[in-house]
Amino acid sequence: MNIATSPAALSGVSETEWQIRCDLAALYRLVAYHRWTDFIYTHISARLPGPEHHFLINKYGVNFHEMRASDLVKIDVDGRIVDEGQGLSSRDVNAAGFCIHSAVHMAREDLVCVVHTHTAAGIAVSAQKDGLLPLSQHACKFYGRLAYHGYEGIALDLDERERLVADLGPHKAMILRNHGLLVGGTSIAEAFHMTYMLERACAAQVDALAGGREIILPPPEVCAHTAEQFRRGENDEHYAMVWRAALRLIEDSKPDYRS
Repeated sequence: MNIATSPAALSGVSETEWQIRCDLAALYRLVAYHRWTDFIYTHISARLPGPEHHFLINKYGVNFHEMRASDLVKIDVDGRIVDEGQGLSSRDVNAAGFCIHSAVHMAREDLVCVVHTHTAAGIAVSAQKDGLLPLSQHACKFYGRLAYHGYEGIALDLDERERLVADLGPHKAMILRNHGLLVGGTSIAEAFHMTYMLERACAAQVDALAGGREIILPPPEVCAHTAEQFRRGENDEHYAMVWRAALRLIEDSKPDYRS
């Protein structure tokens, strides 16, 4: 392909940014594929490299299953749209999405991608006093590695960002009480994997508790051992393998997420 006619050049962005846009659009499609969406009301963001502290977030109103690389909006940590002159306005960015994601991106430069979901299972577990129970192997991945943030209303108040970040601490996953789930990853591939595991853990808990029978929890030492096994066994190579397999699920979806 002629460099001058590449999708990146035609969109006026670098090849690096275009690849991040494609991967982030793919993640939106995968969230839709797994039915983790809440119509247009949740958000996934990705940090762009460089000193400008820019990141990408969805254009408000675009369905996740139709998200394209060109639909993503570039904003700064103050919520200002960077893509000037392209017919975009502040209404194209969900204010609550900006508040939550900018908090994490400003405080945790290690987290390239941040995913926020409102699934039925995630909301259900967020409303349960004991939070996520280590009743499944998926849940044990997060044993001792999961944060909680109390509900303060719709995330429109910027001063909530400090408390959200303080509650997140060093973790990559957090349950937003009475709200949903928040997950970060050092790459888009890791963020997908983390979201998949946490969503499966929440769904398993809701189903197990709905059965109405006494549940069995592994001993704490077994939960800690399992969490450590996950930590040792997962790395960039593993996440990349899972990501490649996931992309095959949406390869034929239209319109092409890479457009």
